[in-house]
Amino acid sequence: MKFAERRITLKDGRTCILRPNGPEYAEEMIAYMEKTAGETEFLLRYPDEVSYTVEKERELLENILEDPYHIMMVAVVDGKPAGNGSVSGIGTKRKIRHRCSLAIALYEEYWGLGIGSAMIDYLSELAAGIGWTQLDLEVVAENERAQALYKKCGFVESGRRHNALLFDDGTYHDEILMYRDLT
Repeated sequence: MKFAERRITLKDGRTCILRPNGPEYAEEMIAYMEKTAGETEFLLRYPDEVSYTVEKERELLENILEDPYHIMMVAVVDGKPAGNGSVSGIGTKRKIRHRCSLAIALYEEYWGLGIGSAMIDYLSELAAGIGWTQLDLEVVAENERAQALYKKCGFVESGRRHNALLFDDGTYHDEILMYRDLT
């Protein structure tokens, strides 16, 4: 989905641009997925599971950019991607088409600067503009930092998925289910 850029001032005084993620960021997004997956154990993939080619990533980003029901946002600081966030519909059946799902991650060096909350708020605004009335997400139960951010942004815990994730070290981890009312 195409949408207007938004500029925000970070806690350190720098400017961040929230803009549609497009094919021009394909190579940088592959590097981003690999690095962020290695910076925290709380994302769904490990670095070695990033197997996109630049061509496939470019095609994926182009398709998302043209899809009016899929929002992908890149946060750009000093001309470089600092993070990525997306919102997509849960499904098209009448009983669930009011819901969408959020995913977001930032490079660790940009944590705590206000980018995450700005992205979540803008993604929520765009999602409401599409007509979705509920934004859902899942977060690893031990990821208290992310849970605090989500609560600050208006998300409410709605449940728990037991043993939802199996880490490579053999440990299971629950997911906390959260939602934000967009009405």
